[in-house]
Amino acid sequence: MGQKQKIRLLLFAGLFFVSLGGWMLHVRIHPPLKLAAFYVPFFAGLLGIAVVSPMFLFRKTLAYGYVINGMLVIIGTITMTHFSLAHPPEDITFRTIMLNTLFPDIVILFTNFMLGKALFELEMLKNEETQARQGRFFRYPNMGWWFVHLVALSALYVLGHLLWK
Repeated sequence: MGQKQKIRLLLFAGLFFVSLGGWMLHVRIHPPLKLAAFYVPFFAGLLGIAVVSPMFLFRKTLAYGYVINGMLVIIGTITMTHFSLAHPPEDITFRTIMLNTLFPDIVILFTNFMLGKALFELEMLKNEETQARQGRFFRYPNMGWWFVHLVALSALYVLGHLLWK
């Protein structure tokens, strides 16, 4: 087993365990048996653990896993941000925003995304001298592509929330 393969397996293990830990944390805080709305993140987390994570192991499914993982992170970020804004802490200080909102959970999601991105980039790496991908910032698979989707899906979410009150 080469060094690249070892790094790939370690990144995969990190992605799997971060997904599992985030899912277990969410199930502990929001048990699906308490409220039907908790079933969506319950199954989204299971999807991330059981389906998306293994997609990063195979070159044929890697790009699909990368996109699905990123979209799950965006959707989770949007919904957790909405929940934090709808239920703010009593005293709004830097400390309460950092610790008494879902900000730490969103950080876990971004860790999940970055591990998936690292796995994707590592697989696209031909050798150690390969130059960083050039091109338009807003084109797939660059980070701008994800930014555009985060902004667009956030706008759709806000519009939906405002229009279907």
